[in-house]
Amino acid sequence: MTQACLSVKNLTMAYGDNLIQRDLNFTVNRGDIFIIMGGSGCGKSTLLRHLIGLQAPAQGDIYYGEQNFCLASESERRQLLQGTGVLFQSGALLSSMTLAENVALPLTESTQLSKSKIREIVAYKLALVGLAGFENYYPAQISGGMQKRAGLARAMALDPAILFFDEPLAGLDPITSKRLDDLILRLRDSLSATVVIVTHELASIFAIGNNSVFLDPETKTMIASGPPKQVLAESNDPKVINFLTRGRTPQQQPGVGYE
Repeated sequence: MTQACLSVKNLTMAYGDNLIQRDLNFTVNRGDIFIIMGGSGCGKSTLLRHLIGLQAPAQGDIYYGEQNFCLASESERRQLLQGTGVLFQSGALLSSMTLAENVALPLTESTQLSKSKIREIVAYKLALVGLAGFENYYPAQISGGMQKRAGLARAMALDPAILFFDEPLAGLDPITSKRLDDLILRLRDSLSATVVIVTHELASIFAIGNNSVFLDPETKTMIASGPPKQVLAESNDPKVINFLTRGRTPQQQPGVGYE
């Protein structure tokens, strides 16, 4: 039986009088790799910022399990967010800190663990993302793909139940992108985590997503939801079909996933 991990109910997002999206309703189930997709300017990253409390809804509610995140007290919100990890688009590593120091930051700020225990956890998290031995490197000394993996290690530092990724493949070549997608799948399975990803990368959407929501910048609401392959197979909306095929006919399609 599926269990709701995160629910959005009648959500409207706006900047002042500027409506971004309205009437959003969807559920992220435990263990999902949930894709937030849609064309440029539709509000994908804005939705993620609402889900992690960086922006307040104009209307509607967000639930973590049974708890209304929007109505929670500041201390309740902090407790809920301790069960999450976030990988921002740039990786958002602190350039003046080593990779080990970056990954250790959530642990030093949110726990009372000893320095030796924190070093042990940091080494383990970096090893999980293939960066064993890079503890003392600075972000500028490693590649963009390695920076993303280091950011992922930091997002996992507190063993979160939910991981949020904002365009994790932005700026990466196809081979590095595939490796990062494979890593996300392995981590979801090994850590029993739920993953919410903002992305426009078609190969990634089909390769790892098992649930999704499609945001439309013109009607300013969601116009499709469900497993990406099912959305493509069943949708009659030209916007959805064009986005998920990049305008190719079925005969031109190289297949869903990586070429």
